[in-house]
Amino acid sequence: MTYENLDRKLINALLDDGRASLRSLADDLDVSVTTVSNHLSTLEEEGIIEGYTPKVDYDKIGYDVTAILQLKVEGSALPDVTDSLREHEQMISVYEVTGDYDIIAIGKFADTDDMNAEIKSLLTDPEILESNTSVVLNAAVEHEQFELEVEE
Repeated sequence: MTYENLDRKLINALLDDGRASLRSLADDLDVSVTTVSNHLSTLEEEGIIEGYTPKVDYDKIGYDVTAILQLKVEGSALPDVTDSLREHEQMISVYEVTGDYDIIAIGKFADTDDMNAEIKSLLTDPEILESNTSVVLNAAVEHEQFELEVEE
């Protein structure tokens, strides 16, 4: 097995179970615990693996309104607006994009009043020229990651 394949298999194993022990990963990958530990450290140091976090079902804890905000901003203000959005803890994703809008932000809210208050707060920023908000009716797929291809 090449090291690239080992790294990809290690990533795939962690995607399956982010809490797996080094011993179980080593057993599954048929390598030593030291090898898994070294590769895992390298993947973390290179920023390929950025952390280990739980997948939270926000609906089950009362944040059952998901909104997609599309924003047009003053061109030079793009970094400032994205930084501002990043600071709003209910914004779970913020993207600079091409197309009709400059930013797409996805937020989770307790209810439509909570969402409305957040949007109104954002729109006080004079650098935001236009906005369009869509409320998600059903999340067919959310927070999914994909396994990496491994050459055999």
